[in-house]
Amino acid sequence: MGMDTIVKIIGIVFVFIGIVYLLKPGVLKSFVEFFKKGKRIYFVGLIRFVLAVIFLLAANQCRTAWVIIVFGILFMISGLLVFMLGAKRVKSILDWWQKQSSLLLRLMGLIALAVGAVIIYSA
Repeated sequence: MGMDTIVKIIGIVFVFIGIVYLLKPGVLKSFVEFFKKGKRIYFVGLIRFVLAVIFLLAANQCRTAWVIIVFGILFMISGLLVFMLGAKRVKSILDWWQKQSSLLLRLMGLIALAVGAVIIYSA
């Protein structure tokens, strides 16, 4: 299995997550609530770093390398922000997201679906 295949699988996961959030936006609120507890938020930062490494290592094997590089950089920045802002600040941001309307949460699902589709196409 090549690195481009791993990137495609990640894209498929994004599409799946986007579909779930579109159909049931409450799932996003539950997911956020789970990661707000204790130090779990740092796990999200770690996942983002892992995604960044995978994307940056796989970019040269992908159809549209610059797109994968951009996503890798964005994942790196977002992972870094989780650690730089700290758990308290990130949790307050997550609290804000949990208070948003179902329409906005569905929009986030649509964005996740679109990002997944772009990743799949670019890989």
